[in-house]
Amino acid sequence: MPRRGHARPGPGAVLLCSFAAGSVPFSNIAARKRAGVDLRDVDGGTVSGTNLFRVAGFGPLAIAGICDVAKGAVGPLLAGPDRPVLAAASAGAAVAGHNWSPFLSGAGGRGISPAIGALAVTAWPGSALLLGGLAAGRIVRQTALASFVADVALVPLLGAMRGRRAALVGACVVTPMIAKRVLGNRPPAQSGWRVRARRVMFDRDDP
Repeated sequence: MPRRGHARPGPGAVLLCSFAAGSVPFSNIAARKRAGVDLRDVDGGTVSGTNLFRVAGFGPLAIAGICDVAKGAVGPLLAGPDRPVLAAASAGAAVAGHNWSPFLSGAGGRGISPAIGALAVTAWPGSALLLGGLAAGRIVRQTALASFVADVALVPLLGAMRGRRAALVGACVVTPMIAKRVLGNRPPAQSGWRVRARRVMFDRDDP
């Protein structure tokens, strides 16, 4: 029970704060400040650390990356450990804000960094899994595919290691991550299930 005189934010306020924090496009801000580039105009238009590194280098990537991870933890921290469903929903809200930022007219990244931050507060093995997927992808030069494998494994891994509450957090963060892969920031040049499957697995439209 919260102490008298220390009222906590209600569910609506927690979800709103989480979405608002998640929607701040730190990578795009860094790209504009450092290189004068809008990441929506780079490669496939993903507002991501990968594209930020391409245009601005490691320093801005490190700073923006820390901020993107931290913003994912805002909602779960406000919810607290005694409101697990709200913490899970706020984790998903942060990822959704990052992926469909109102500051970028609905564009955004893929949600990995805020998901790592949210999971660090609620179910840390999930953060380790996503980081492992990124690291493995860098090694084999297939970051998108390795991250997809980590996404698919997230919910069953958390369920087995930490139970239903952790699995719920995993489901809440991975849903907008997969959805963003399917929808992207731009409509596909071609239609068909192969194009959608390619987007989901490899996060791109070209073969």
